[in-house]
Amino acid sequence: MDVQFLGTGAGVPAKFRNVSSVALKLLEERGAIWLFDCGEATQHQILHTNIRPRRIEKIFISHLHGDHIFGLPGFLGSRSFQGGESPLTVYGPTGIKSFIEVSLSVSKTHLRYPLHVVEIGEGIIFSDDQFTVVARKLDHGIESFGFRITEKDAPGVLQVERLREAGVAPGPIYKRLKAGETVTLVDGRVINGTDFLGPPVPGRTVSILGDTRVCPNSRALAESADLLIHEATFNKDQEKMARDYFHSTTAQAAATARDAGARALFLTHISSRYAKEAWPELEQEAKVIFPETMMAHDLLEFTVPRKSMEEQS
Repeated sequence: MDVQFLGTGAGVPAKFRNVSSVALKLLEERGAIWLFDCGEATQHQILHTNIRPRRIEKIFISHLHGDHIFGLPGFLGSRSFQGGESPLTVYGPTGIKSFIEVSLSVSKTHLRYPLHVVEIGEGIIFSDDQFTVVARKLDHGIESFGFRITEKDAPGVLQVERLREAGVAPGPIYKRLKAGETVTLVDGRVINGTDFLGPPVPGRTVSILGDTRVCPNSRALAESADLLIHEATFNKDQEKMARDYFHSTTAQAAATARDAGARALFLTHISSRYAKEAWPELEQEAKVIFPETMMAHDLLEFTVPRKSMEEQS
């Protein structure tokens, strides 16, 4: 479960920061990648990574400002031109369907894969046996959503040594026991696989917020998250400007992470008014409030850690 930042700037592309896009790599979990926002030139950023467009199975759009969607039509077309044939689903606010349809229609772009567009509201917008995604409205100039991606708990590790001590030889039966099945051995004994599994492995939670002022839903989405990705368009001294433009400061992002009990915070959506030399200061402003803060930059990759045994207990 890796996060890679494809664009970490605000508003317009800048020399060192492209506009918004985050890839959540779920290659081990489901052989797929999810994209969160798709600002202009996102597909150019992908060229500098090991991401294969056909692996992207879902795109979640937080809101319809250009710096979050202008890369979407180009990406959808390129995915088809490059041989992508597997289905792709786009989730986003009301209006995302017409934006995509008009863009593809006017440009005469034909997709070789099934494209599904889901216009979302609040609540669970996706769930299967591995992950659940919840969306909540944030406080921005237009409808803007934050997303909470929760990995479901995995079965515990099969206790192989205990099985061997019980005289159960390795083989295909181990797979059935790992799945928690009850099996009958050749000697007539009946063994329940759940009796030989360690404690469940807790799933991880990643919260990715769209543009927002400080609001209760930001904290709710970030509650006890293993990783919070929060916009920090302005520095701590620009609180009034942040409010006027429906954005957040470094300090406000850090306070949200602290109050929500998140484990780690990445600052993103950084205004181009802040030169590269100022980035360490922006990070430090947040660290004073929430020490586990990191400043995101384009192409940075981060593995979301699992809780340690001590944290699980």
